[in-house]
Amino acid sequence: MRAMKMTKTISKMLVLAPMLALLLTATAANATAPGIKGPSFNLTAQEAYISQPDGASVYSWGYGCSNVPAGGFAPRPGGADLANANCPTMQVPGPTLIITEGQAVSVTLTNNLPTAAGNTSILFPGFNVTTSGGVGGLLTQEAAPGGSVTYTFTASSPGTRAYYSGTQGDLQVEMGLYGAIIVLPANVPTNCTSGLAAANVQVEKAWGESDFRLAAAAYDHAKTCYDREYLFQFSEIDPNIHTQALAQVAATSGCMAGAAGCSLNVATEPYHPAYFMINGRSMPDDMDTNYATQYPHQPYNGNPHMHPGEQVLLRVIGQGRWQHPFHEHGNHVRILGRDGNLILSASDSNSLAGPLLFTTTTTPGVAFDGIFYFTGRGLNWDAYGHNPNSTDPNATLPCVPDANGYYTANSVPPAPYNTINYYEWCQDHNKPLQVAPFGDVAGGGPATLPDPNLFTNGAWFGGSPYLGPNATVRAVGATGTTPPSGTIANSPTGEAGWAFMWHSHNEREITTNNVFPGGMLMMMLVDSREFQIDESN
Repeated sequence: MRAMKMTKTISKMLVLAPMLALLLTATAANATAPGIKGPSFNLTAQEAYISQPDGASVYSWGYGCSNVPAGGFAPRPGGADLANANCPTMQVPGPTLIITEGQAVSVTLTNNLPTAAGNTSILFPGFNVTTSGGVGGLLTQEAAPGGSVTYTFTASSPGTRAYYSGTQGDLQVEMGLYGAIIVLPANVPTNCTSGLAAANVQVEKAWGESDFRLAAAAYDHAKTCYDREYLFQFSEIDPNIHTQALAQVAATSGCMAGAAGCSLNVATEPYHPAYFMINGRSMPDDMDTNYATQYPHQPYNGNPHMHPGEQVLLRVIGQGRWQHPFHEHGNHVRILGRDGNLILSASDSNSLAGPLLFTTTTTPGVAFDGIFYFTGRGLNWDAYGHNPNSTDPNATLPCVPDANGYYTANSVPPAPYNTINYYEWCQDHNKPLQVAPFGDVAGGGPATLPDPNLFTNGAWFGGSPYLGPNATVRAVGATGTTPPSGTIANSPTGEAGWAFMWHSHNEREITTNNVFPGGMLMMMLVDSREFQIDESN
């Protein structure tokens, strides 16, 4: 999958860098797909407050763990939990339930919501569910106030799915009763654990990085291998609904279930959301660490990182009432499947048939799995700043194209796993961005840079068009740099990744209570191999 939006992406990256400068210092706040392991889960539904970047504390309901999860936490690279891993009694979104294809799954839900909230429940779309306990409801068995209900089903197929309340959904889902289920394939294809498909993981290991994947493949299919994974759940909040719910809960405090007046009558229309969230947080909070103590009921973040050439699995769910047209800059996203249904060619079951999407619209209640891929192909300059005239050995590294044109383990001779430019696009090797630092195409370079005084004066933006620490120095020598080459808080010897803005294409949704920037906005940071991506928090 080659990059199709490179010119637009690079220019927008430069323009947005000052606005999003804070992100580039968040080098340890990476994302993954954290959750709790099954096959048995004991959940509770109850109330708490979640925070927003504007200082608001929003009364909400959510699922959580009624006790320490018996299956433990995931991922556990090297056998250790993620830093501060926990499952509170209420969180938004609810705990990510991680199970394996073919397992018999049991979920017991206890209703600890305020009595006036009435019954609650969980729907598991895509599974044949049986129930025990509870009371009859419109869509499923429900847990009455203080009561419990148990749902059982078999994890019939791999993929990402949503779960959410099946009781008065217009109110309870809005209040935060939703979460994700990840079903891992029982039969991981062997090619995903060996050969070129597994090479990027070997490269990560050579640079001292751990493997944070839940599995080596998204489905039981040889073409669904991946190197990193991230889970993103999109939702929104209308604070007026939450304010009404809080006021009515307070007014009915201590009432008896079923008694006259012991119920809520919250108007959910007209609907005017003011907060737009990824994994229960809005930007910039979504770029803080997983399990950050300042968000006790919002444990999951949204801050993806990658190295060039890695296959990044995106698990995405629409959990609110609105569709959210989300745009991942840097490349299209190849859709693998929706709601656990792998999309294959009708004429050839070995061929994937999911579309390449410029905007991945998230539909309420619908999940998809997709692959994002970035290599730097199409930039038309050497992204690593190689310079055959340099005395720096890292500036004169080779680039031997494999059959696809990249420097990989399939090159002859093969690329070492610990080389800085593993997966470089060799056609651009040793090609300078600019012969003259302030020049343009007419001045001898293949690209024209914007005026650095206008576009790159953010405090944390490295200012370099090259990928990796010291790459600017490698490209032009120790006595000259490509302006501005370093700024107040972040020199090219720091992380020096490329930040691609990932955001909703509905402009209102990248605000927090109508203040920009905020809302459904995060960044994909593409890092050179020298920078070790640590997803332990």
